[in-house]
Amino acid sequence: MTNSARFDRGHTDDLMSYLAASPSPYHAVANAAERLEKAGFRQVAEVDAWDGESGGKYVLRGGAIVAWFVPEGANAATPYRIVGAHTDSPNLRVKPIPDTGARGWRQIAVEIYGGTLLNTWLDRDLGLSGRVTLADGTHRLVHVDRALLRVPQLAVHLDRSVNSEGLKLDKQRHMTPIWGLGEVAEGDLISFVAEETGLSAGDIKGWDLMVHSIEPPAYLGRDRELMAGPRMDNLLSVHAGTAALTAAAAAGSALTSIPVLAAFDHEENGSQSDTGADGPLLGTVLERSVFARGGSYEDRARAFAGTLCLSSDTGHAVHPNYGERHDPGHHPMPNGGPILKVNVNQRYATDGSGRAVFAAACERAGVPWQSFVSNNSMPCGTTIGPITAARHGISTVDIGVAILSMHSARELCGAEDPYLLANALTAFLEG
Repeated sequence: MTNSARFDRGHTDDLMSYLAASPSPYHAVANAAERLEKAGFRQVAEVDAWDGESGGKYVLRGGAIVAWFVPEGANAATPYRIVGAHTDSPNLRVKPIPDTGARGWRQIAVEIYGGTLLNTWLDRDLGLSGRVTLADGTHRLVHVDRALLRVPQLAVHLDRSVNSEGLKLDKQRHMTPIWGLGEVAEGDLISFVAEETGLSAGDIKGWDLMVHSIEPPAYLGRDRELMAGPRMDNLLSVHAGTAALTAAAAAGSALTSIPVLAAFDHEENGSQSDTGADGPLLGTVLERSVFARGGSYEDRARAFAGTLCLSSDTGHAVHPNYGERHDPGHHPMPNGGPILKVNVNQRYATDGSGRAVFAAACERAGVPWQSFVSNNSMPCGTTIGPITAARHGISTVDIGVAILSMHSARELCGAEDPYLLANALTAFLEG
């Protein structure tokens, strides 16, 4: 892409539709797969033998997806260009024995997933989503997108100090949603889920369920220059990466590397799972792709040595009410373009060479970009970037979009930034 990237609101409209349709990691990868299928990609099963044919392919595993496009003429040592992201977001997840209650209220027992801002889940109309597992090991998606649950806040009359001393929430006692009145009956929730999905309760042998806010994404501001919505961290990057991969695949034989999208689960709690970035999924897929094209371990080593990864995750926009929490020389702004994330203690994987790669991609795309570094007095978060670099020996750069209210049930970004990110990722994948 050589022309300046002019804002296309249609991309952000599509992102809003994607966020609304993806209340769980399982929905996020299913919706990404559907978009890839429309672009000519085909799913390959991990238990099957893989062929070395050119074209687009993808692997689904739980809440993770790895997709890649092999151009005509690629050999076994052709390097990869990877966009990394994650599909999970902090939220409330249903416990194994979900039916509970107290004092005449029926409630659902939940566990806190990731570092969520607890207060943002209070007094919101919540739906239920995720997946159920059947006796034969297959799964059904669950998406109850109506006002089903609510975590009620204590009235100010019963907590007179809340505004002077701050809200104090106990994760076990105060975060249990209500969903009705009456006596608690074991099996109620799963019977309800079965009815909603056209099953009988006996069909369901396992579940991975969570709550989500049913308020849809929306433009915000006098000029609609902002966008508010759920799960931007990090479905914004998954959506942009999917768009970039399909755009790069359209370049076909002009590609000199193999573009890849790797969207993992469980980043918000450390990435240590079979679907997380600290598991073997990405390395296994890339190696099998090399071997399917007739490659050797030597070819695998050569391919990995030439591989580059952009780890795309949201970062912090400067907060107008808490400016002192940010580094005084680095104030990323919404609609200023994607951010390059730097931390010399390797909380982010970016180095000077990575900066050059990212800057070149943005220049080709005509996209402005910004730098982010944490205030020295504040702890710095981390991403899948350092994990990818260390686990696979792949040169990795941490980037993303600057947002406010990170880890809230509803986050905020510039309406232009998702489009600018997608353009930068496309230029990177095209190489």
